[in-house]
Amino acid sequence: MRRYGPAVLLLLTGAAVLRISLFSQLYLRYVQAGLRPYLIVSGAVLVLLAAASAFAGRPGAAEHEDHSDHSGDHGDHGDHGDHGHSHGAAGPRVAWLLTLPALALLLFPPPALGTYSAEREAAQRAAQGVGTFPALPSGDPVTLTLAEFSSRAIYDSERSLKGRTVRLTGFVTRADDGTWYVTRLLVTCCAADATTSKVEVRGGAAADVPDTGAWVTVTGSWQPEGKLGTDAAWPPVVAAERVRRVAQPANPYERP
Repeated sequence: MRRYGPAVLLLLTGAAVLRISLFSQLYLRYVQAGLRPYLIVSGAVLVLLAAASAFAGRPGAAEHEDHSDHSGDHGDHGDHGDHGHSHGAAGPRVAWLLTLPALALLLFPPPALGTYSAEREAAQRAAQGVGTFPALPSGDPVTLTLAEFSSRAIYDSERSLKGRTVRLTGFVTRADDGTWYVTRLLVTCCAADATTSKVEVRGGAAADVPDTGAWVTVTGSWQPEGKLGTDAAWPPVVAAERVRRVAQPANPYERP
């Protein structure tokens, strides 16, 4: 069976990649949506390589190779002995352990980044500085990403959030003093470059704090804190009128 080890590893890895990209949207936990075609092609190539490797390693193929080698040099018994020994050492048994990560990825895909990643991220602020922003859409509540809300709350010199009702969706994180935040991770390319956006939730509706990690939609209004563009303005604050539990979206990350 050792001759099929590389084929099994390639097959498991390729099947795992296809599972998260072709047959589900799990890939969105790790990379941008635009990378899906590349994942599908990569998974398919790995499966094809697995089939080619298994075909090359089948007993019939090995015997054919032996015969061709023997016809080239009947008298060199020393080489023949070395050749036969190399088949017996097709690969170290420990190499089978490499199938475990691939099998785990296939059966148990890792979850999206969550509260741990958010809590260890330092205060993240937009780099554009104080200035003006495009007008918000008409009608309330206006749905904003946490990054959009944070940028306007901290840097918008025209205070376009003032008097508006906003709707924000993210997961719950907590501070040691009991303060809680609606939080979202911002991904530029893949999960490895994730940064954090979070908004402190206050007000009457914030009293019933959902469990840490639970996904919520918070509807409320901006509550100004500190001077624009300073550390005192971060994290921004929303006075919640309603907090509603929701399911984790298929794409858990915000995009720039």
